[in-house]
Amino acid sequence: MLKGKNAIVTGSTSGIGMGIAYKLAEAGCNVLINGFGDKAAIDAELADIAKKYGVKDAYSNADMSKPEQIAAMVKQCEETFGSCDILVNNAGIQFTANVEDFPQEKWDAIIAINLSSAFHAMKAALPGMKKNNFGRIINIASAHGLVASKQKSAYVASKHGILGLTKVTALETADFDITANAICPGWVLTPLVQKQIDDRAKAQGCDPQKAKDEMLGEKQPKKRFNTPEDIGAMAVFLCGPHSAAMTGEIISMDGGWTAQ
Repeated sequence: MLKGKNAIVTGSTSGIGMGIAYKLAEAGCNVLINGFGDKAAIDAELADIAKKYGVKDAYSNADMSKPEQIAAMVKQCEETFGSCDILVNNAGIQFTANVEDFPQEKWDAIIAINLSSAFHAMKAALPGMKKNNFGRIINIASAHGLVASKQKSAYVASKHGILGLTKVTALETADFDITANAICPGWVLTPLVQKQIDDRAKAQGCDPQKAKDEMLGEKQPKKRFNTPEDIGAMAVFLCGPHSAAMTGEIISMDGGWTAQ
């Protein structure tokens, strides 16, 4: 469905970003992945994508807190593949503390990576998208873009902010074949979350399934995790022809979390 299109997925060397990159490649899209990690593992990921799906791929180690590196990443995509048609802003970090105890450097880092990086990437990619009259921008937000939780001031602020940024971008690009949408996942079963489940089960001396159900039940009526592949499949849909009229949309995938 996306054969011949070219995508950037930030924060895609693991977790949700990796799931999105694989799904885009499965749909025929060339992908530039981004993130930190072990070079051998990243090289293996690139080789696996190319072998499985027969697409071109590339890697950027751009630091999402550095605007000049973000602009260089977009330029790399355009020079390597010919264009940047799809931009998935997924990179994100987290830290928890009460507002009065929240370290300033943690606040600045979370806002920079979770919110400002999406702005800088879109600013760099939009001129090419407008020139080609095609673009699909997908911002990975969170249920925390719609509701709050204690001790997550910076994360919640960044995710609320990215929803507003998505809507503004959608309005500004409405005269082009460009869309900007946001996906708001609830719990996603990534290796990091699985570790939280295992740690919780160990601390409580209970079965991992019980720990999983409790973790989900605290927020989500439907006790089912999304997988990175679930989020990737939604991203593919938002890039395809059947979603061309969808822009400025906030799509919840949160098991009923924000329906309460």
